[in-house]
Amino acid sequence: MALPLMPKATAVWLIDNTKLTFDQIARFCGLHVLEVKGIADGEVAIGIVGLDPVANGQLGPNEIERCEKDPSGDLKLLAPTVPLQRHKTKGAKYTPVSKRQDRPDAIAWLLKYHPEVQTAQIQKLLGTTKATIDRVKNHTHPNHANIKPRDPVYLGICSQMELDRVLLLAAKRKQNKEKRDAREARAVSRAETAPAEAPAAEPAGDSEN
Repeated sequence: MALPLMPKATAVWLIDNTKLTFDQIARFCGLHVLEVKGIADGEVAIGIVGLDPVANGQLGPNEIERCEKDPSGDLKLLAPTVPLQRHKTKGAKYTPVSKRQDRPDAIAWLLKYHPEVQTAQIQKLLGTTKATIDRVKNHTHPNHANIKPRDPVYLGICSQMELDRVLLLAAKRKQNKEKRDAREARAVSRAETAPAEAPAAEPAGDSEN
């Protein structure tokens, strides 16, 4: 699968200049739909200038018009430019020193927009510690006053593919938990509404003469 050049800048332009749905823009740009919504709300990709995919030959105007009329349609890239990166390493993630000061912002972004992501997943994705995550979550971080939720991909701490993998896993885990909770609730409901067993009849006592 190929992505347009500068996916987030392209998403900014599509949001500002088309009637495409967030889902369509997310699929075309390889972003999570909540990120696209965040861009539209001015909370993600702040300061990124939109990149016109029509002007640079990646999309035709007829293609945009087709998908505007069909919300289920997928935009087709004219010239694949940026292949998705493969996941190359396992284990602890190394974060460059220059990016470490941005990690609290990335942690705050995940806690705000993706609370379903587990602490262990955030640790691995951002190369941080549980203690740091807890301090950001509890507003006890030494730099709390200056922390602003910012997209870790935009900050360069992780790739879009790495983030998507974590979000997909968290979404599946949340869905499975909801299914388990629903099954348990149904079981409790059935138990509460089941007819109570009739009490056993007491043996008749000896009749008095």
